[in-house]
Amino acid sequence: MKFRCACISLLLLFGLSQCSQTTEKLPYIGEPETVTNLVDGNEVTGRGYPVIPAFSFINQYGKTVTQQDFDGKIYVADFFFVTCPTICPIMKKNLLEVYKKYKDSPDVRILSHTIDPDHDTPVVLGEYVRELGITGTMWQFVTGDREKIYDIGENHYLVTAGKDAKAPGGYIHSGAFVLIDREKHIRGMYDGTTQEGTQKLIRDINVLRQEYE
Repeated sequence: MKFRCACISLLLLFGLSQCSQTTEKLPYIGEPETVTNLVDGNEVTGRGYPVIPAFSFINQYGKTVTQQDFDGKIYVADFFFVTCPTICPIMKKNLLEVYKKYKDSPDVRILSHTIDPDHDTPVVLGEYVRELGITGTMWQFVTGDREKIYDIGENHYLVTAGKDAKAPGGYIHSGAFVLIDREKHIRGMYDGTTQEGTQKLIRDINVLRQEYE
């Protein structure tokens, strides 16, 4: 009888452990807003969390990159500039860990936006990428219209991105890595200048992937 009770207790404990692993979900970042979606050809309005809007930029290969390239993908977004003398080298070193871990995973991407598009042309970005040892399109570096980059950074990814004559290098930006889900909601923000923040990001990418299994 004692053995039977012990077995039942172990099974219950195992079951609870399995449930806790499979039901963990990341929070949504941002205030809920009124959204309108098409459902079976009809417009349906309700409350929902904000999503990253449509965008169009140019990557390190001179190719156009839009939000459609990230449909059905989990991705990490950040903002930087090639000549950044402060936090960018640290951020890129940390993001390389994410790149190496997921470079062969078809459902994970990285999107880095330059905040100095006048200098950071596709050619400059291409050279920068080669120096980092990055190949393929898993990690894309994009440039484009300055105001559109700043707008999507500050108003949609919820980070700081812009010119600042007093800042080192003439630009100011957040050191944040922003985790985006397949529906383009923000699901996490991490300190990209620390190992702790980077490891938390990797952990949460795995949690988010499990949500779709």
